[in-house]
Amino acid sequence: MTSLEQVPWLVMLVQVPSEPSRHRVAVWRELRRFGAVPVGQGAWTAPDVPACREGAGKAKELARAGSGEVLLLTTAPADDAARLRELFTAARADEWAEFMADCGKFTDEIAKETAKRKFTLAELEEEEQSLDRLRRWFRALRTKDVFGSPASTGAEQKLAGCAAALDGFAALVYSEVHS
Repeated sequence: MTSLEQVPWLVMLVQVPSEPSRHRVAVWRELRRFGAVPVGQGAWTAPDVPACREGAGKAKELARAGSGEVLLLTTAPADDAARLRELFTAARADEWAEFMADCGKFTDEIAKETAKRKFTLAELEEEEQSLDRLRRWFRALRTKDVFGSPASTGAEQKLAGCAAALDGFAALVYSEVHS
């Protein structure tokens, strides 16, 4: 197996007609979903690891459905690999920062509802759905963060803090409902 320091890179050259736009958007979303980063007009890159290669295959299918194409090239490890890794890691850092901020918003929301004593089953269900979304997002970020971005430090603890806040809120809701 290739070490992550020596990983080849996928380069995807994307051409999809502008109309209907849903096809271009679908391709763009798929590229972002698996962690590809833009490197130029219609050019994207990602490390050549199984999750990214699978995502590139899905992007190709989506492009074909929109009468477009994704030309997929594979690089050999080269001098530019450090720059590509830097771009990839910066994109993950931005995503981890957004995730951490949303965890903060979640715990703030729990504190606000607790202060208002809004201990209803409907509110609890809404907060449970929010935590489920955070958990899915965490798993997705962890999957595409193939180099283990330093920005991910503390993310698991933040998510655990969200779960603990929800557990405390749930106890208050059940106490209120059953009193």
